[in-house]
Amino acid sequence: MNAQTWHQIKTVVSHAQRVAMHCSIATVDVNMQPSITPIGTIFLHEKDYSGFFFDTYSETLEQNLVLHPQACIQAINSGKLFWLSSLLKGQFSDYPGVRLYVTIGEKRLATDEELNLVQQRIRMLKWTKGAQLIWNDFNQIREFQVHTYKWVEYPHMMP
Repeated sequence: MNAQTWHQIKTVVSHAQRVAMHCSIATVDVNMQPSITPIGTIFLHEKDYSGFFFDTYSETLEQNLVLHPQACIQAINSGKLFWLSSLLKGQFSDYPGVRLYVTIGEKRLATDEELNLVQQRIRMLKWTKGAQLIWNDFNQIREFQVHTYKWVEYPHMMP
């Protein structure tokens, strides 16, 4: 992976989170059974091929990470305009998604900078009752290191 690829990954993840409001994190349990957890607070760092997410309610994810800290984060751009435009042109303007293969670390308290990032992300919905119930207790994060990636591709429509 290089800086240009990382920038493109960050763009695809950003577009995916904007329309889907989450990414999916796949882990496995003690019986090697898969589990997928939706997380709406994934942030990628500018450099060093890493990121973090706020971890507050994800009990299954937490249990699985104790056993196997390796995971796959998938971000898919499910935007109707993106898909309609791509289907009409017969070509995607960018990859419709990416899978990041990562190792996820232990929970730790979020820094002020990390708390500010999540507040910026939720600011438009902060006034809603649901937002106050869901996002009021965010204070712990998990960092992750990206080891490799795989683009989500559809034959004959890739740029």
